[in-house]
Amino acid sequence: MARVPVPQQSSDSAARDQTSSSAEREYEIDAVNDMQTVPIPARRVVSTFDSVSAPERIENKPFAVRVGRRAVIDGFGLWTRFSSALGKRFHWYPKVDPYVGYGTDDYSRLICRTTFAPERSRPGVLMRGLPAMLAVPAAGTHVKISIDGVPLETVQIGSSEVYDKVDRVRDRSGDYAISDSSGYLDLVAQRRLDPGVHTVSYVVDGRRSVQSDLFTIAPGTPVGVISDVDDTIMITNAPSIMKAAYNLLLLNPKKKASVPGMGVLFSKIADQFPTAPFFYLSTSPWNVESTIRNFIADQGFPEGPLLLRDLDPRPKTFVPSGVQHKLEFAEQLMSDFPDMKFILIGDDGQKDPITYATIAHRHPGRILAIAIRQLSPKEYSSLASMAGRTPVVPMPITDAPVFTGSTGSNLMKTMMPYLKQIGGQRIAS
Repeated sequence: MARVPVPQQSSDSAARDQTSSSAEREYEIDAVNDMQTVPIPARRVVSTFDSVSAPERIENKPFAVRVGRRAVIDGFGLWTRFSSALGKRFHWYPKVDPYVGYGTDDYSRLICRTTFAPERSRPGVLMRGLPAMLAVPAAGTHVKISIDGVPLETVQIGSSEVYDKVDRVRDRSGDYAISDSSGYLDLVAQRRLDPGVHTVSYVVDGRRSVQSDLFTIAPGTPVGVISDVDDTIMITNAPSIMKAAYNLLLLNPKKKASVPGMGVLFSKIADQFPTAPFFYLSTSPWNVESTIRNFIADQGFPEGPLLLRDLDPRPKTFVPSGVQHKLEFAEQLMSDFPDMKFILIGDDGQKDPITYATIAHRHPGRILAIAIRQLSPKEYSSLASMAGRTPVVPMPITDAPVFTGSTGSNLMKTMMPYLKQIGGQRIAS
């Protein structure tokens, strides 16, 4: 076969090609480096802070209920404006309270709150419930956010709440996000992250950057845990109004007591399912987030995101009920992790049996087990304790197996053998 002659390049041409190849390599290296600092696109989501289910919409309520709720909403708005003006008079200015976020490898859910505070105040500091409950929301605050040093580029469209004036600047991309009338920000950041714990930084004018953890959950994680907090892992006596108020507002946070045996139960579950994320779902307000977070760390419970409740009645035209709040957040988690199956842990003091049975009914096959801690008569009320009775909260019929017990040890004896059995099987089947 004849060999086709190959034309020889001149020395100038070869030099030009070598220079071109070198420039291309440098361009590729620069492009890779630039990718690390490309802003992360983020968008505001229709969240539990600024949406409401149809049955709870104020226009669907009776006339007397509508009038009452409007009065409460207007009164809260007046208090917020007054307290904000008073804070400014004392030269307070906005700070960020960052909350633990979560997400998949494709997107992350970030939540924080802006409040007015003195110059020397620090976010996340452990304090009694009463001062925390008096936090003044800093509405409309500009917050710059970054994940592992990479900034977020946000897109906010229109108004997030009925009672906010429409900000026409919000339909433009920017390097900051704007908190709502309660001071909250709930964003979804669209960026592929490696599974593990990442760092989210928040900055407002005049303050240093503050950080929180972001738990990125690996795709295909088979099992997750959703747990209540009050009287499930932490003793609060929620059914007793007076005891619950004292524990929430006045008790030293360092003296919060753990429910006997629950720490060991959670450790056993974490050992059985090492990749399982733990989500702590509570009707407690975001104001006491630092108390609960420090309690979880101090008592040795697996760390994870806290999903609490907003006590500002304006975004949803009223404060959501405990059942409504838990159902909405559980539905959100079911949607965020469609391939994950869950273990639900709660107690019978705040209608958790009904709530969890409803979740199991709406998502058949996705609830591996339900654990319900049974409260003692003393934990319900003094009158029930003296009478030796405990209000009975029957567990509705559900396809998911239900385990009950008064302590973590009781639950461990019955539930762990079952979880070990299914742990040896294929969860995803």
